[in-house]
Amino acid sequence: MNAQNNTAAQTKAIARTDLSVLPIAFAVLGGLMLLFASGYAQASVLHDAAHDQRHAMAFPCH
Repeated sequence: MNAQNNTAAQTKAIARTDLSVLPIAFAVLGGLMLLFASGYAQASVLHDAAHDQRHAMAFPCH
């Protein structure tokens, strides 16, 4: 009986560890996608997007 409880606890610990890496993996993947997309975008498109975002956040940019 104790061996079954121990095995179940280990299985839950492994499953919990695997799921804790998932948000980090999505953040890294999203960052790489943004970096890749910005590398191929035209400079004016990136400038306009950043400019509009600054204004949307009420951050003075000029």
